[in-house]
Amino acid sequence: MRITTLAEYGVICALHLARRADEGPITGREIAELERLPGDYVEQILLRMRRAGLVRSTRGARGGYALARPADEISIRDVIEASETTTFDLHCISHPVEESRCSSSHNCSIRPVWLLLQRKIDDVLEGVRLSDLLLEEHDVRTRVGLPASPAIDAAGGRALPLLQP
Repeated sequence: MRITTLAEYGVICALHLARRADEGPITGREIAELERLPGDYVEQILLRMRRAGLVRSTRGARGGYALARPADEISIRDVIEASETTTFDLHCISHPVEESRCSSSHNCSIRPVWLLLQRKIDDVLEGVRLSDLLLEEHDVRTRVGLPASPAIDAAGGRALPLLQP
């Protein structure tokens, strides 16, 4: 699975808004500059997040964007779905190899694996709140079930507990 640019930038923008929740609105252009992201992407993402109800916009000289809800009420799944429209592109549906082979009426032994993977990914992303990402990396690693040190993780190769059987 690949995290798309829109999804990654969406999480960066949402996290930026969460960090400054008490400071009031900020323009998309300012977020783009501060986070060193392309302005067009940021504006597109913020518009999508506004339509999804994750951010609110304010017009005027002191206008801009702010989170519409507290960071602990927004999951990373919410952010990715708003930014990208889906968390996992199920090719059986979006890009079928051939219509008859990939239709739901066809017996496909591969489809259940992709569906399970989609569910697991969504469960992990739903379990992580934007407020969790306000913590230091070692705290986030512990919160999601990874060893506190990246060196231990690389050596052990353990998966997230939600992904283990």
